[in-house]
Amino acid sequence: MSEKNPRGVAADKVDFKKTLDAYRAERDTFRILDVPATRYLMIDGHGDPNTSPAYAEALQALYPVAYKLKFASKRELGRDYVVPPLEGLWWAEDMDSFTTARDKSRWSWTMMIMVPDWIEPPMVDAAIEQAGAKDRPARLDEVRLDHLAEGRCVQTLHVGSFDDEAGVLARMHHEFIPDQGLRMVGTHHEVYFSDPRKVAPEKLRTLLRQPLRTA
Repeated sequence: MSEKNPRGVAADKVDFKKTLDAYRAERDTFRILDVPATRYLMIDGHGDPNTSPAYAEALQALYPVAYKLKFASKRELGRDYVVPPLEGLWWAEDMDSFTTARDKSRWSWTMMIMVPDWIEPPMVDAAIEQAGAKDRPARLDEVRLDHLAEGRCVQTLHVGSFDDEAGVLARMHHEFIPDQGLRMVGTHHEVYFSDPRKVAPEKLRTLLRQPLRTA
């Protein structure tokens, strides 16, 4: 749907899931691509996302800021967009805790929501302040604007429960990547195209990404 910006020009709502190459992935296919540096709202934590209060509090802080930004962009800049999907960086001292020795209690994470490149830092500061105007989220002060530069990556689309990712990641980490003469660097990255509160576990769509370097 098109609508008028403050200058009276029709503007379409941008859906980054449909327009950005970095969000393109196919099931059962490992694709190598170069991911450009991207800015995000970020917040850090540690522990099992299913049981850690810190994880739930992180999302309760991120989403209000993301929506305040969206509304400010539409109101002040005449540029509307769909709030981008939740993303997460995941790591552990032993990366086998994601695959062969899967143990979520050992995971550290950064949860993120992408910020469009036309939004300036003062708008982010204002959105954080507005998100805390009433019913202030417990971890709001920990939300930050930062950028992520991953460069060369491999990614695929996983359809199914989060716990079923281990086999896909094992093939990515231990077969595909070394077979290409590459090695893993950085952190495991996931993009959540589905809302687990509304979608059955077997139908969840998750992009799985791993930054790479030449071995």
